[in-house]
Amino acid sequence: MKVVIDVDIIVLIKQVPDPKEYVRIKEDGTLDREKARSIINPCDRSALEAAIVAKEKYGAKIITISMGPPNAEDALREALAMGTDEAILISDRKLRGSDTLATSYVLHKAISKLRRYDLILCGVETTDGGTGQVGPEVAEYLGIPQITCVEEFKIEGDSVEAKRTLEGKCERLKVRLPTLLTISSVAYLPRNTTFSGIMKAVKGQVQTWSTAFIEADENKVGSAGSPTKIMKVEKVTFHRRRYTIEGANVEAVIANLLYKLEENGISLVGYGNEKRA
Repeated sequence: MKVVIDVDIIVLIKQVPDPKEYVRIKEDGTLDREKARSIINPCDRSALEAAIVAKEKYGAKIITISMGPPNAEDALREALAMGTDEAILISDRKLRGSDTLATSYVLHKAISKLRRYDLILCGVETTDGGTGQVGPEVAEYLGIPQITCVEEFKIEGDSVEAKRTLEGKCERLKVRLPTLLTISSVAYLPRNTTFSGIMKAVKGQVQTWSTAFIEADENKVGSAGSPTKIMKVEKVTFHRRRYTIEGANVEAVIANLLYKLEENGISLVGYGNEKRA
């Protein structure tokens, strides 16, 4: 039985380069997003699924917001195909070079433009940054509670109760709405799009908002509003070496293995005094 609560859910998503594809690094150290094959950030897909589950359970309305270049519209249309109701793209050349602080500032300005919202969902982190900062920063800008790394949640009246696991321990937290939750990638398995969903996405409208429309301060967006600067980008190269660990018996093999690890700078607690057998 569906319990109709009538909540408005905003889902923040980001289009990221497909990790399976090669992505070129530009001279300023940023990713060349316009030429890269892109997908919806995996954690954000889980957030979309969480919102759709809530829609099915409570009768919620879902608005999806993304900030990015014009081709980020593809991610929003995919969200519409999955089952969201509205889509908004914040796209402006002035946003180039935005770090997490500038991004969260822009997103909070867009959310404030909508005026009404009960729950904001986003992924824990993105594959192209991995900072986990945008969600919490948006909540701070809006002055609302936040719960990170959420595995499941339920809405009860004017509150939301969420479960998360941190350092092997389970926590259950309850906060008043409106609030922001960052959704763990292991929490909700994103559904496949249906033919009817794809047709809805094709016919659906994606609104495009500029920085002027959301009344953003130009000094707080793009490179001008980003205190984080990329100093250097290097390609990581891995070198593998093979060793044959010998010993007269199992204990000797283990001791020699631990010795070899320590010799290579890997110290295991409790095994620091073993001598080579």
